[in-house]
Amino acid sequence: MSVAVGSFLLFAASQVGTPGPANMALLTTGARYGLRAALPFVAGVVLGKQLIIWPVGFGLMQLSDTAPWLFETLKWVSAAYICWLAWRVANLRLTPGEDTASVPGFWAGLMVHPLNPKAWAMITTGFTAFVTPDTPALQATATIAICLAACQMVLHPIWTWGGEKIAGQLAGTPAEKYLMGTLAALTVASVFFVLFGGGRA
Repeated sequence: MSVAVGSFLLFAASQVGTPGPANMALLTTGARYGLRAALPFVAGVVLGKQLIIWPVGFGLMQLSDTAPWLFETLKWVSAAYICWLAWRVANLRLTPGEDTASVPGFWAGLMVHPLNPKAWAMITTGFTAFVTPDTPALQATATIAICLAACQMVLHPIWTWGGEKIAGQLAGTPAEKYLMGTLAALTVASVFFVLFGGGRA
């Protein structure tokens, strides 16, 4: 009865730290508003993954056998949401530290992972690949939840801070619109990679 904590932490860090829809949203939010203003959004993104972990840990995936249409629908609704975020990114312009009244807040961040197909895939893999079958649900779920939250609390602010630093170099320059277009394209590409090729959360 156990969770392979060391191995799972390596897996989680590799997934949380690499590009994907959530990290693209964090990078863009940091670029537009700066790390300090984006912290409520970051907190929402971190907590939002817990909204997947606990239901999955206590058997939500069993529904996939009886209602596969539910998960298929979720997948495409999620993809549409992330693509809408990308469209917004493409039309943003960088003014770090300004317009903070319109910065995405905690509740916006909370919805990123539940509507992120990569997060669902990563969490499901965590339970199936790193947890022995006889492990109590509470032990397994709490371990997965703590490990992922720890990785997120370190790596998500780094992505947001990186966006702030990029904005400091490119805001107001001709390269700005190309940066925002590239971020939007990478966001959409990451969604299609997950839908059709697998990938990281």
